[in-house]
Amino acid sequence: MNDSNNHINSSLELGESRRIIGISGGIGSGKSIICKIFEVLGVPVYYADERAKWLTNNDLQLRKEIKELLGREAYDSNGQYNRKWVASQVFENPALLKILNSLIHPRVYEDTKQWLQQNQDKAYVLREAALTNAAGNGNDLSKLIVVSSPMDLRIARIKKRDPQRNEAEIRAIIARQKTEEEFQKIADYQIINNEKELLIPQILSLHKIFQG
Repeated sequence: MNDSNNHINSSLELGESRRIIGISGGIGSGKSIICKIFEVLGVPVYYADERAKWLTNNDLQLRKEIKELLGREAYDSNGQYNRKWVASQVFENPALLKILNSLIHPRVYEDTKQWLQQNQDKAYVLREAALTNAAGNGNDLSKLIVVSSPMDLRIARIKKRDPQRNEAEIRAIIARQKTEEEFQKIADYQIINNEKELLIPQILSLHKIFQG
């Protein structure tokens, strides 16, 4: 991690009037429950991946562009974004995935800007996303929190949440994401979510820092 001592470093110094704190971690690490606790504390959370899903279904211009790129099969008979089919098309085609992302990411960026304008009065906000760079590396994050969990626990959580996935599929998804070591390298702060260490004290410590 960028901060070398323990999970919390109290020397956070941010000059921005609105602090944008990223929160990331591999699938099954438990980002969502941690975000919910921050929301209970009154912190707005922007769920980038969920908003991207919403935009692919509800942004008419984006829907048109995706169909032009991938064909009508990109949306199912109910008019919903056919995520599994799209994934099968771009999984081994990095060039096509790059083009698809170039359509979706600008919409998410604009959606984020509007959301930030609605929360300008907050001491800080969180942006949750599975894919992110270190704070300041091509983004407007002030700091980045990484949520860490043991691999076996992550797999168990995903099986419970997505019973249609088998372990091989889950491990394939995990393999496409950053490794734990890669996450550690870009983290400013870490929350350990291993069902042994208490979550709330870790979150309250960070909340105090970010409000300062």
